[in-house]
Amino acid sequence: MTPIDTTTVLIALAALLIGMVVGMTGMGGGALMTPALIFLRVDPTVAIANDLVAAAIYKSVGAGVHWREGSPNLRLAMWLGVGSVPCAFAGAFIISAVGSDDKQQDFVKVAIGIALLIAATTYAFRIFVNLREVKSGRARQDPDPHIRPLPTIAVGAIGGGLVGLTSVGSGSVIMVTLLLLYPGLQAVRLVGTDLVQAVPLVMAAAISHVIVSGVDWSVLLPLVIGATPGIYVGSKVANRMPQTVIRRGIVFLLFITGLNLLGVNPIVALLIGVIALVAGTFAWRALRARYTRLAADSDKNEVPANPPR
Repeated sequence: MTPIDTTTVLIALAALLIGMVVGMTGMGGGALMTPALIFLRVDPTVAIANDLVAAAIYKSVGAGVHWREGSPNLRLAMWLGVGSVPCAFAGAFIISAVGSDDKQQDFVKVAIGIALLIAATTYAFRIFVNLREVKSGRARQDPDPHIRPLPTIAVGAIGGGLVGLTSVGSGSVIMVTLLLLYPGLQAVRLVGTDLVQAVPLVMAAAISHVIVSGVDWSVLLPLVIGATPGIYVGSKVANRMPQTVIRRGIVFLLFITGLNLLGVNPIVALLIGVIALVAGTFAWRALRARYTRLAADSDKNEVPANPPR
């Protein structure tokens, strides 16, 4: 009987934990898994290819659930796909055109570092938007907004390009940009649409990477074995977990990991991350206090429906 390699076990455990985080918060995915694989000494190009294949499997499951519930806006997902699918498919071929294997690995590490910083910024912005909606009492209520094809295609192209090059961006950059383009889109429709459009996007990126570099089964199998139950468990316990704390932790982790992949010394990256976390915490408290005060003032100024005579 062949002994199980230690790296295989670590990949499965990392996939399990990251799957739980994704199930609990809807955040993470490639932004967490690809850097984790690199940390476990998997080559960046191999990490991207296998993470994309695994994501194509488990995102299809999530998209199927939302499809049955009728939550996706299929027209919006279609226009996103027009931009995202060809750009995602081009990713592996762009990487292969960089040059030698060493140059490709260096290029991908820098690209992932930049993508992680972008993802951290967009996640932080998403948290801020959610806070503003909760404190203002305004919920997104438009189930079928007017679709703007050209900006939507552009969003898909940018997100698809990022995913094709780094496996990061399908759930961070695209979702937050959709919040800006369609602020009235209901939260459940937003998540459902993002998951449905992510399936052809991730599949296109995965196919191109498989064509160029193939699949490493010693990486892919533990990814799928770990992530699938992780997402299921995370989804089940999501309502009992401190979402805000977990999401801030993800932003912090993405920020310092992105800096580290860009060549910043790990201690310096950690120090910068701590400073940013402390500053962000104070800014967060100030924003919460401001929106709480605005909500209270709005309640005081609200005119009663049947004023006394």
